[in-house]
Amino acid sequence: MRFGNFRLNRQRGGCFGGVLGCGLIVLVFICVIVVFASIFGLIRSSDVYQTAVTDLHQNEQAIAILGEPIKEGLFASGSINTSGSSGSADLSIPVSGPQNSGTLYITATKSLGVWEINQMVLEVDNERINLISGR
Repeated sequence: MRFGNFRLNRQRGGCFGGVLGCGLIVLVFICVIVVFASIFGLIRSSDVYQTAVTDLHQNEQAIAILGEPIKEGLFASGSINTSGSSGSADLSIPVSGPQNSGTLYITATKSLGVWEINQMVLEVDNERINLISGR
């Protein structure tokens, strides 16, 4: 095709390249989502996470602040390190109830295969409440 002194070259397969490029972007996006979902799933299925959530659901202070039922958010974060029967964990878990929502922070150690929660702090409206009495 000619326009004045300019010639337009139409390449064959131009549409295929665009579809391939968009498909590649979608594939990378899906892979990133799968990786993050796997990480969050591993944290949520860990023994220390389950111990912390069980303790939270039984804690009278937490129930008074959040209300019942207490629900955990999807995006728990932190680190869990284990070596044999010992380990440590530092987790941040979004939580909510009918009255309030906040973040549960826990630190824990694993000794002889058993997790012990060292610190359990609930943050609601920028106020931190220690949920483990005597500490």
